[in-house]
Amino acid sequence: MHKNRSGPLAALLIGSLSIPLPALAAPSDITAIREVALKDDVAYEFTEGLTTEVGPRPAGTPQEARARDWAVARLKALGFANVRAEPYTMPVWVRGREEARILSPFPQNLVLAALGNSGSTSEKGIEGEIVYFPSIADLEAAPEAAVKGRIAFVDHGMTATQDGSSYGYFGAARRQGPSIASKKGAIAILIRSIGTDHHRVAHTGVQMWGEGAKPIPAAALSVPDAEQLARVVKRGQPVRVALTLTSKMLKDQPSGNVIAEIPGSDPAAGVVVAACHLDSWDQGTGAIDDATGCGIAAASALEVAKAGQPRRTIRVLMAGAEEVGGDGARAYFAAHGAERHALALESDFGADRVWRVDFKLPAGHEALATRIKQALAPLGVGSGTQQAGGGADIAPLVKAGVPVIDLQQDGTRYFDLHHTPDDTLDKVDPEQLRQNVAAWAVTLSLVANAPETLSAN
Repeated sequence: MHKNRSGPLAALLIGSLSIPLPALAAPSDITAIREVALKDDVAYEFTEGLTTEVGPRPAGTPQEARARDWAVARLKALGFANVRAEPYTMPVWVRGREEARILSPFPQNLVLAALGNSGSTSEKGIEGEIVYFPSIADLEAAPEAAVKGRIAFVDHGMTATQDGSSYGYFGAARRQGPSIASKKGAIAILIRSIGTDHHRVAHTGVQMWGEGAKPIPAAALSVPDAEQLARVVKRGQPVRVALTLTSKMLKDQPSGNVIAEIPGSDPAAGVVVAACHLDSWDQGTGAIDDATGCGIAAASALEVAKAGQPRRTIRVLMAGAEEVGGDGARAYFAAHGAERHALALESDFGADRVWRVDFKLPAGHEALATRIKQALAPLGVGSGTQQAGGGADIAPLVKAGVPVIDLQQDGTRYFDLHHTPDDTLDKVDPEQLRQNVAAWAVTLSLVANAPETLSAN
């Protein structure tokens, strides 16, 4: 089915690239792009194909390599130019056995998932007494004597927000908690999953060992299991837990980015980067994180191309190894950072509707922002007051001063699914996905064809 559809589409796109757009797209052109994009099937088909034919894509693994091969083939079939994979190598953490059980006072099993870069137990596992902390701040404040030789348990419940703003605070338990516990002498750490659901599935995620922190076993309990363990602790008796987390680190494993372009008519005008990440965690199939983002980036770029060749090149960046620390973003910047980048956007927050747009543009580009706001308004997208910041896949570009626009997706249910086995295709709403494509398409068209310099200089 994909092959039959992609052939005519590829021919259409290749032919359209020779038809220049005016420097400033007329309102009627933007209206047409928006309306056509609301009927898009490419984003969903990309997501369905990647999650079905590849499945989970952990960074630096053969599955991620298959995803690169798959994406290169699909992007070529869709009519993109200059499609290629750009390789690099990286260390890779590999998950092993994951088991936990309360031994006393109330014996029962616990559902958990090891955190990325977790230390490993032996095959026989370890046993230890739980020391309970309601929050990461309580762990930080605890004296070493209270933690040493025990299993730290950090339990603070994340709340759902439309913009995902609670992730920064609550995510500290995962990002910094293991290092803090290790430095205080804990033999392991358990955290309440950084998630907003009450399903009995655990949320994994990466953490990086801080300077001077010895790796210890580190895992997230599902929210119901964290609540259960907290209730057991509050009975006032010593709580003893058996924990087995086996894992290993592999050096110099192959990873890479995938790049595809809609060539622009004016090379001097710079490149517009439409970014996502191709890798995923190993538990689900990475549908909302971030197959949909890659589908959105690709489909919206194609919608712009169908309207005629843009002034600026649109470069789709499907970064590798985002989940484990942004290796792909750094590799892209090392290879392309010296090139002129006019602007960058990233889709990495699921596929529910875009509800707000934020900007970080050079001074004097207010008219461009206004045109984009006006084009997005019919899609129900409001204008935010915060400065755009981008995401992990474009972070080095943004840090270097490249302008950025954030098309903010509704994240109310995102952290119900994030980094869990529940991140699967059935969670994707095709209509909301199409609204994303439409919002991206009009934004990319206006940016790619803008007469403004998009330069701070």
